[in-house]
Parts: sequence; C-alpha cells; structure tokens
Amino acid sequence: MSANLASILVDSASKRGDATALKLDDAEVSYAMLDGASAHVAGLLRERGVEPGDRVGIMLPNVPHFAVCYYGVLRAGAIVVPMNVLLKGREVAFYCSDPESKALFAWGDFAEAAQAGADQAGTDCILVKPGEFEEIVGSAPPVTEVADRAEDDTAVILYTSGTTGKPKGAELTHANLRRNVEISAGLFDLGDDTVTLGALPLFHSFGQTCGLNATVFGGGMLSLIPRFDPVKALEIIQRDRVTIFEGVPTMYAAILNVPDADRYDTSSLQICVSGGAAMPVEIMRGFEERFGCKVLEGYGLSETSPVASFNHPDRERKPGSIGTPVDGVEMKLADEEDGVGEIAIRGHNVMKGYWRNPEATADVMRDGWFHTGDMAQVDDDGYYFIVDRKKDMIIRGGYNVYPREVEEVLYEHPAVREAAVVGVPHDELGEEVGAAVALKEGAEASAEDLQAFVKDQVAAYKYPRRIWFVDELPKGPTGKILKREIEAPAPTS
Repeated sequence: MSANLASILVDSASKRGDATALKLDDAEVSYAMLDGASAHVAGLLRERGVEPGDRVGIMLPNVPHFAVCYYGVLRAGAIVVPMNVLLKGREVAFYCSDPESKALFAWGDFAEAAQAGADQAGTDCILVKPGEFEEIVGSAPPVTEVADRAEDDTAVILYTSGTTGKPKGAELTHANLRRNVEISAGLFDLGDDTVTLGALPLFHSFGQTCGLNATVFGGGMLSLIPRFDPVKALEIIQRDRVTIFEGVPTMYAAILNVPDADRYDTSSLQICVSGGAAMPVEIMRGFEERFGCKVLEGYGLSETSPVASFNHPDRERKPGSIGTPVDGVEMKLADEEDGVGEIAIRGHNVMKGYWRNPEATADVMRDGWFHTGDMAQVDDDGYYFIVDRKKDMIIRGGYNVYPREVEEVLYEHPAVREAAVVGVPHDELGEEVGAAVALKEGAEASAEDLQAFVKDQVAAYKYPRRIWFVDELPKGPTGKILKREIEAPAPTS
C-alpha cells in the first residue's frame, strides 16, 4: 500500500463524497469535488513533465485552490514546496531555484512577483485565477490513481523563516506528516462533525498539518479565512458553528480585544488550540473567561511536522506549559544548567534533514536528537515549560534574563495589549533589558508606570530599563511577533 499522504483525501472522499470539505464565504467544495479536482491537477502536472520526486511550489492564500493544488501535487508523486503569497520576485526566485522546482502554482493577484521569480529560476509558472484556472485544470486528463510513494520519500519541503542566513528547507516525509496528522486528529478529537476555523496560513506547518490535513483525515469541514481578521473570525465561528479554533497567541489576543465580542455566539467551540509561540497566561485566562472554552497549548516546529508536545485533553492541563510529548515522540533537555536546558526531540515526527544542506542538518541533529534552540524547564510530572528561544535570551551583566518571564508580567498590566522584551546593546553591561509595548485602545500608561509594575514582581536585574511604545509589533505571516525586526529607538538622554 502506498504511503502517499494524498490517500487521506481519497479515503475521506470515498466515505463522504457529498459532505463539504472546504468552505470560503458562500463557496463550498465537497470531498468528491476536491478529490476530482486534485486528480485533474495531477494530470496537468504530468502533461507539463512533472514526475514523481520533482518539486512544485504552491504560492496561494487560504482558498480552496490551495488544497486542490496541494493534493494534486502529492497525488502526482511530486513534492510540495509551500510559499508565502507576499514573497517578492527575488524571494520567489530563491524558493523556486533552491529546490529546483519544475512548476509553481501562484495566485493571480500576485502574478508579477511570482512570474518574475519563476522566470529567473526557470520554473513553469501556472497562474491560479478563479474561473480561468478551472478551465485549464479541467482540460487535463485526470490521474485517478495516487502515485506510489515510500514512507521515507519526501512529501513537503517547508522552508524555515531564516532568522540567520538564507531559509533552510526542512524535508518532511509522507510518514512524518501522516503520523502527525493522525496524532493531531486524535488529540483534537477531529471527526466528520468537526468544523475547523481555517485562519492559520496553509503554507505554514501548523495550518497545513493541524488544520487542512487533520480535518480532511477526519472527514470534517475547514472554513477558510484568506487573511486573519478577529471580527471575521468571530462571524465565521457563529455562522458555521465552528467546533475547533486553532491559532497563534496574537490571534487569541486580537479576538479577546474585540470590544463587542460578546455579541457573537461562540457556544459551538469545543476546543481551542494554541501553538507557534508561547501564549501569555494572562491572554489564555482572559480568553477562557470570555468565551467559555478551554485553550490547550502545544509545541512544535516546521522540522517536527510540527506537533511534538501538547496539553492532552484527557490529562491535567497546566497553564504556561507546552504539555508532554505526543505518542511516539521523546523530548529531553540538553546541556541543562540550573534547571534550564535546550529542548531536544526524537521520534517519527522529526524531519529527514534540511534540503541539500548537510552542514545545517548536522548542526541540529546530534546523537540522533533534533536540537530545537528553545530553552525550557520540565517539572516532576514531565510537563515542559518554554523559557525562551536560545538566541532571544538576554545576558545582562552576566545574568541570564529570559524575555518570556518579563513579558508574562507586562501582559498582566491592564493597559498592555502586546509586549515584546528584547536585548538592547549597553556599553558596560553588554545588554540591557528593553521592551516594546502596544497599549490597548483608549488605555494610558507611562514607561515609568510599567517599569514600576514589573519591578515589583521580578528580580532587580530583570525589569526593563528601556520601554518604548509602538502602535503595532512586527509580525510574521502566522501572526507571530518577530523580535528580530524590533529596533529600540535612540535614547533621549
């Protein structure tokens, strides 16, 4: 039997062909339609010379066409290279040339950058324009069978954000992803009555595995939001009776800060899943109180397919914890010092390696363990608590300051909407503790107010000596706060 990940769609279509698989506003796509359309995409790729093992880029927003192309590429036995729709021409060229993609499916609204980058890389650019695309795909003969792929064949190459140097492509196998999908569906209790809010970008591992693939595996419905908006999210939760909301912490914070959120009926929510970044406990507590839904936090990376640990629904949940390892996955703390160490992971979820980058692979894969770069503590019950990213740690005059701890306190201040703690260069101490803060609408607080608030609750060397206010913190495509893009303003004195 083929290990091809596309078989999850074929299986669900055979059982629930008439059921709605995808919804975008008024448009609905059944499992039979999704299965059939993906077969035509596989046929189109075959006509254009794409063979099993070839790479194909997908540069599409959260629209049904993403799923059609995704399963079509896999069905043809090719490897999916998901790409952010906001990439510019030179970035598109890299994402096409590095994996040597044969073809690229690109959303028509971003045709200029996509075409320019694809041309530079020598990649066949297939523009996806609703109406026109259906004609192109429909004219290709369908490939009804699913290409035979082995468990350790690469299914998807997910490029990491590239905080240092060029992005690296994590090779995830059919087995990596299939097992992670099965685990996610079990953890979230996904079935044919599930309605998942598709707010997470599908080109990202969280949205792809836990949103699209897990929902399709369970035979449920994914209701898509092309661009996250907290009011739109609440409208869809009410309209479609959404049962599971998966998001990053900034999404929860944005929904929590909608002034009239109480007027929306969110009673259908059964489970809320948070990942992608550490969720401030104050945000979690506020969301649960307001919407009456338990938030379960998990942890993972692109390199781990992504789910590695989770607060399991049937066990004690510890706020602030990323839970315990999922079935078949091991975690440990490497180079532990004073109870804090780097999370290392091994198991069926760990990537094959970085695409054609043995040096980078060897750097993170040591003694059979994937070293994450995330610092954590573990309690007596085996629950892990993220302290911070290894590279985000601030060393102030020889003392280690973990930004997460200080951020937790800042979020407890009633005027604070968002906060990010970063290291600021200092002549004598090496680094000083700084904080960029966005206040809630209509709220007032001075830097001195916030300093005093934090100083009361942490050791003297930890509180931020530099605080500056911003309208918005810089965020990545998933809504994750990008600390590397935060710059402290020049001192006023």
